[in-house]
Amino acid sequence: MKAVTVVGIGAEGWDGLTAVAQRALREAEVLLGSKRQLDLVPAEVAAQRVVWPSPMMPAVPGLLEAYSDCGLCVLASGDPMFYGIGSQIGPVRVITHPSSVSLACARLGWAVQDVEVISAVGRPVELVNAAVHPGRRVIVLSANGETPGQVAKLLTERGYGESRMTVLERLGDAAESHVAGIAEQWQGPSDPLNVIAIECHGSKLLPTVPGLPDDAYESDGQLTKREVRAITLSRLAPIPGQLLWDVGGGAGSIAIEWARTHPSCRAITIERDATRAARITRNAAELGVPRIKVVEAKAPVDGLEAPDAIFIGGGLTAPGMIEWAWEALKPGGRFVVNAVTVESEAVVARWHARLGGDLVRISITRGSPVGGFTGWRPLMPVTIWSVTKEDQP
Repeated sequence: MKAVTVVGIGAEGWDGLTAVAQRALREAEVLLGSKRQLDLVPAEVAAQRVVWPSPMMPAVPGLLEAYSDCGLCVLASGDPMFYGIGSQIGPVRVITHPSSVSLACARLGWAVQDVEVISAVGRPVELVNAAVHPGRRVIVLSANGETPGQVAKLLTERGYGESRMTVLERLGDAAESHVAGIAEQWQGPSDPLNVIAIECHGSKLLPTVPGLPDDAYESDGQLTKREVRAITLSRLAPIPGQLLWDVGGGAGSIAIEWARTHPSCRAITIERDATRAARITRNAAELGVPRIKVVEAKAPVDGLEAPDAIFIGGGLTAPGMIEWAWEALKPGGRFVVNAVTVESEAVVARWHARLGGDLVRISITRGSPVGGFTGWRPLMPVTIWSVTKEDQP
């Protein structure tokens, strides 16, 4: 099997490639890329040209295998290792090219390390919602010419309609152009090959630390309240790249705030009520984590990826619930249960006696109007049991 070479190529084509990249293309027996990328390579390069099928990713393993004995060169847009094909096909020789983000920042005079990058290529555009904060600079990698309009709409709906958007089209090409404007006044569509630079102007604050305001969620009342939510998430201890099960999702607040702590945090929420499951999906998109997986089913559920942490906020008294969750949890995983009824507290007491861990009882009292004055109204007390699986013999 011959080594695969991945070459990054920009909109300027052959003339923008280094001598090393040009030599790699001349020496290749097979070129694999999109039609647009292949058209950038001059006819003097004699390699067989193979266009990626659509959808592309499912076909990648088969094509790599089919040409494994050839001198295969894969073409990629810009930097192949930045949201590119190079990171998807295993050990390869990579000849990079400036990414569209680097080119955009160079055009705008922005420091690359201070910019947050969101890819809308094959991903929900609602990911932008998590990056929108006052004074922040964001670059969005567009899926097509409709993406700028979609981003402008999201910004306006979040109260950031005054944000300045610059759409940089065909970066590096002779036909490169820049279109600037205000989000709430945006007119489209744009060239399909574009990136969006955003300077965020607005006042709505949604921090990434746990404990968002309760009114940040659409809810029917089945919502872990703000103060309890913050404490619960501290026990779950979100770690980048790890997976949470949120059992009895309600409004999805625990899964959503777990996912908001880092872009690589993943969550599966299990909710048996169809209306609530749909509501969780809407809340997740609104709060910038649309890739949370919502499983509409009654727990226990089989066939799910093993989690690094589990939260049970509903259905605790169902037969076999604790056994199922504890068995599924990875070694070193965190297991957190919130109980508000006498019956669920009885379950917690039994399992705490068996597995150990920490018990905390929280009583929250909030100020609220009493006539023309202010009084204290208590919320239902919540018992939180937390235990780490590696603590067990």
